[in-house]
Amino acid sequence: MSIYDYKVTDNKGNEVSMADYKGKVLLIVNTATGCGFTPQYEGLENMYKKFSDKGFEILDFPCNQFAFQAKGSDDEINQFCTLKYNTTFPRFKKIKVNGSSAEPLFDYLKSQKKGRIKWNFTKFLVDAEGNIVARFEPSDKPEDIEKSVEGLL
Repeated sequence: MSIYDYKVTDNKGNEVSMADYKGKVLLIVNTATGCGFTPQYEGLENMYKKFSDKGFEILDFPCNQFAFQAKGSDDEINQFCTLKYNTTFPRFKKIKVNGSSAEPLFDYLKSQKKGRIKWNFTKFLVDAEGNIVARFEPSDKPEDIEKSVEGLL
């Protein structure tokens, strides 16, 4: 299997094939709106604006699995992110990243880089060929990983 074999659901309920992102560098992030790391949305949006025209996408997957920090509906989460942080990158439906009901895409990501996700704002960097090249922990700020992204573009 490759990352492009997976399908996910966007925050409007539409199925999206990961194959739609072939040829792009991806940063896949599990997020939460009520987390101490939530201000990272600002850095993520800055990086998205800087590199999106060069073939870079951020894929945002809200997750309520850690201390219930992504409360609300998918629509409420989207409104929060767009109004408070002016985010413009794609956002998907709220998911689980660990356990038997984990989103299959995240099971794949974890199998490629280090296993179980410990908290919100874990980030996976994927090159344009679909290889998972790096995993960044929640404490890794977007500004700190920008050079890794830029190096793949």
